[in-house]
Amino acid sequence: MDLFDLTNQSEKLAPLAERMRPTSLDDFLGQGHIVGADLLLRRAIKADMLGSCIFYGPPGCGKTTLANIIAFTTNANFVKLNAVTAGIADAKRVIDEAKEQLRVHGKRTYLLLDECHRWNKAQSDSVLQAIEQGTIIFIGSTTENPYSSMTRAIVSRCRVFEFKKLSTEEVVQGLKNAIKNKQKGLGNMNIEIEPSALKHIALIANGDMRNALNSLELAVLTAKPDSNGVIKVTEEMAEQSCGKRSLGIDESAYYDMISAFIKSMRGSDSNAALYWCERLLAAGCDPMLIARRIVIQSAEDVGMADPLALVVATSAMTALQNVGLPEGKIPLAEAIVYVSEAPKSNRAYMAQHLADEAVNRIKNESVPIYLQDPNYKGEDKIGGYLYPHDFGGYVKQQYLPDELKDEVFYTPTENGFEKTVKERQEKRKKNET
Repeated sequence: MDLFDLTNQSEKLAPLAERMRPTSLDDFLGQGHIVGADLLLRRAIKADMLGSCIFYGPPGCGKTTLANIIAFTTNANFVKLNAVTAGIADAKRVIDEAKEQLRVHGKRTYLLLDECHRWNKAQSDSVLQAIEQGTIIFIGSTTENPYSSMTRAIVSRCRVFEFKKLSTEEVVQGLKNAIKNKQKGLGNMNIEIEPSALKHIALIANGDMRNALNSLELAVLTAKPDSNGVIKVTEEMAEQSCGKRSLGIDESAYYDMISAFIKSMRGSDSNAALYWCERLLAAGCDPMLIARRIVIQSAEDVGMADPLALVVATSAMTALQNVGLPEGKIPLAEAIVYVSEAPKSNRAYMAQHLADEAVNRIKNESVPIYLQDPNYKGEDKIGGYLYPHDFGGYVKQQYLPDELKDEVFYTPTENGFEKTVKERQEKRKKNET
């Protein structure tokens, strides 16, 4: 068997998700907000003028796929490393080879670094000069927020593109493409798959195309053809390949359950909230989705009525991340009960919206001169800044710009801790007169 045969054999044995990676922008699914028609990233890729950048987003949403598309469309060299296994020596080797390619052939080199957030400061610093000089074009791929997980030096030299998880419809389309594709997919097999099975796989994948394609491949390859050679994939088989049972309802009802869960917490019904949580988990809902909703509800619907609700909710989410299921259900249940039973106020949430509206309404506000940074403007300020601690912790002073000086965004209620906040505000006003 020659090298060509070995290469073909290797491609055939590769997982479906790997074989189905698009090689052109026309076949790429999702991320229309960054690779849509006439947008910057799409234009830069087509013109082969892409600079160093970081692709950041959830698993299976197309980060590595888009990097591979760049590799297919560019005239430059393309080198791929994984930050888990590659170190400074590997980076230096790539840089040395890139310098030689640039000197001898005038060709640029792209360096794709998967899991780029795993590199420490020394490893990241090893490529900084090469990025600045244009020796390499760096493309980092990560599921972590680069602004908090990577060194500032490397992030500042890259344009960050945030990827979103794929919609259920986009995942279903990707599965259909794989079933029809005769060259790379399952198109040479006689497959009949129930629409409900496709939707279940897509729903459980939660925006992760790689996960969905792996589940589809498992369902197809383990199914026994009937007497006519037809491979029939049912919803039950899809459940088994995903490892999670079907909701037994349509997608609309699934989102209705999430809505019921949210509204039960807002309505202070901990029994209903716990039920909908368990129903969603039993149906295969991502537990982190539930945890995130609890965090949002703790700030949106409880807010300043009980500020500890946010602490409990975020602690439960952290515990779930570290412990996993099934034990992670316990801190989730505690957070659900706490947020449900806590006094409610959406005044902080409403204040944020009012402040946002004011920002959009007032385009050219001026910072009061006594609030400006003295390091840049000099110490001599008209009016002078009044240091609250010199007045027992509070002194009347205008902090809003003149254009908004009488605006009120936050008005506390009588509920829970907000009653204390309201009393403090009233006391301050009384002392001002």
